[in-house]
Amino acid sequence: MTDTPRPTAVALDIDGTLLDHDDQLSPAVIDAVRRTAAEVPVILATGRGWQTTRPVVERLGLAAGALVVCSNGARTLRFPAGEVVDERTFDPTTVIASVRQHAPNARMAVEEYDGSYLVTAPFPDGDLGADAQIRVVGPDELAPEPVTRLIIRDPEQSEADFVHLAERLGLHGVSYFVGWTAWLDIAPEGVDKSTGLKVALAQYDLDRSGLVALGDGRNDIEMLTYAGLGIAMGSAPDEVKAAADEVTKSVQDDGVAAVLNRWF
Repeated sequence: MTDTPRPTAVALDIDGTLLDHDDQLSPAVIDAVRRTAAEVPVILATGRGWQTTRPVVERLGLAAGALVVCSNGARTLRFPAGEVVDERTFDPTTVIASVRQHAPNARMAVEEYDGSYLVTAPFPDGDLGADAQIRVVGPDELAPEPVTRLIIRDPEQSEADFVHLAERLGLHGVSYFVGWTAWLDIAPEGVDKSTGLKVALAQYDLDRSGLVALGDGRNDIEMLTYAGLGIAMGSAPDEVKAAADEVTKSVQDDGVAAVLNRWF
């Protein structure tokens, strides 16, 4: 597909797309992203919060002013200061009550405006970022005001268990995404990565038809279908590959570089 028109912008997921599960970022991918960013906007679109996204932006060498979509589309920020360009919130009270009923052993977290986290119990090391500021609170203290997302985690459960949990919770009035581990992200209704990408493209005065997006997770499906060309990583679940226009190599085989090297 080398005859595909050259992109006017590129959106990249982070975990499982740019970085492997050991948090490694290959020199080939760094080089490809930097060459691309020298010519068109590169927008990171991730489920991560800003505090754990910013170091990745720095490692890639993106320029000041670059836009970043965090928290599965609920926040769009400008690098390097983290200026909030757009933010969507919701009241998670009903969801928290449902989780306590259907998954009493699950841990919950919300991201604060300063990038720190309130949690009902400690998460596994590194889950919320190696240097994340975390404060343990009771479930009733978790979300005294609207939040950008609610994270549900149970290290003793499987990914499949959490797919079923999402069904049992009867989630209404919110969007949700099951991660590659026993991880569930709850977002404001109608908010996903494409929400933030719409905001970012409007800032650049660009149309989605020229957007190439790459991702590997269920939370990337809306982004892949929104983009003019949506590309799934080789290690993506079948439903993600089905939503994409094509499939590239896995993150271990530098799939992002293989795609970007077509044009840049």
